[in-house]
Amino acid sequence: MTSGDADTAALQARTLYRFFRAGEEETLALRGVSLTLEPGELVAVAGPSGSGKSTLLSCLAGIDEPDGGAVLVSGQRISHRPEPIRARLRARHIGLLFQSGNLFEHLTVRQNVGLAQRLAGRRGGTDIGPLLDSMGLARRAHAYPGQLSGGESVRAGLALALANDPAVLLADEPTGELDSVTETQILDLLLSRSREGMAILVASHSPAVSAAADRVIGLSDGEVLS
Repeated sequence: MTSGDADTAALQARTLYRFFRAGEEETLALRGVSLTLEPGELVAVAGPSGSGKSTLLSCLAGIDEPDGGAVLVSGQRISHRPEPIRARLRARHIGLLFQSGNLFEHLTVRQNVGLAQRLAGRRGGTDIGPLLDSMGLARRAHAYPGQLSGGESVRAGLALALANDPAVLLADEPTGELDSVTETQILDLLLSRSREGMAILVASHSPAVSAAADRVIGLSDGEVLS
């Protein structure tokens, strides 16, 4: 955990706990996790499968609710609020990039990005061309997700995550199925955005992601490693 002021931090998690129950079995997925993410910082969350990385990102994004603790994004509490408020804060302040499933299959790349802008209340199409060009997708704007290569798919997902110029980008194993050359290209795009002031948190097993990050937060059995 780094020290940080909630008013200046891009993202802050305070003592997050998350329980899952199945019958009489109880799993403690997060055990008092705290972290602060500053603007312009690229942070990796590393840990084995089952360590709580995906659960942590879901709570940070307001997709899942922690059972204890709080999450603030751009100084505003996103946790323990009604879903419409969480969705609005997420659309305005948080970009989400997953290993797969980022895009609607029946829409082109350009249409996907335009839809994300409209859902956040922005006028679709304003910045789509330059954004896709920065992702190296200018010539693939009218392609459907099923027509994209693995690297193109991740870059299109990144374009979607960046559609509303969020303060925070949360990425869950975005390079997990990519070769090393393509992974480097994606990391270069993420580093470029962090240098422009975006706060980026990447959950990943990849040593390349950890090596590129400003710092690494280790998770094991839902706890931050000291």
